[in-house]
Amino acid sequence: MPGLTRVTGSRTLSTLTTQAVTIGGTLATFWAAFAANLVTGGALIQYGVIPRTTTGLRGILFAPFIHGSLSHLVANSVPFLVLGWLVMLRNARHFIPVTLLSMLGAGLMAWLVGAPASVHVGASGVVFGYLGFLMLSGWFARSFASIALSIGVTVAWGGLVFGVMPGQPGISWQAHLGGFLGGVLAARWLGRRR
Repeated sequence: MPGLTRVTGSRTLSTLTTQAVTIGGTLATFWAAFAANLVTGGALIQYGVIPRTTTGLRGILFAPFIHGSLSHLVANSVPFLVLGWLVMLRNARHFIPVTLLSMLGAGLMAWLVGAPASVHVGASGVVFGYLGFLMLSGWFARSFASIALSIGVTVAWGGLVFGVMPGQPGISWQAHLGGFLGGVLAARWLGRRR
């Protein structure tokens, strides 16, 4: 069945273990970085995306792992866990390219369009990338299972799309929009490579 990973028997346990280690390890990194940021008095925030500065470009790589508060971290952890796992469920080999394109899209959009002297941190751009990928992967892959997954994600999580528009101060809609577009690009690219 193209579009979703097929596993049977002992491979199922192995696949689920790999997925749990990947998602769990990434979440553990988020939480460890948050603890390190607390211990250092917020020193890690400087590694976020700082728009239109040379040093701010490093945030494309580091920003998703840095969170400004516990509520920020918790708000990103749950959708990262659910949507990231759904990306792997669709096809485990897609997790890394979707994540990287989402990080790149989120970071570049925040860097290009973000307010001067602002700092953009957090995994929400990646979360929006997963959302964009999952919502549109069915369209590009054209398989029944992928379309069903896209519809399910759109029904359950589609309301998040409004987060790509300017709104609440302190929320990086730029990273949300860039991450979403990175996820859509990943859906198109991976759907055609199928």
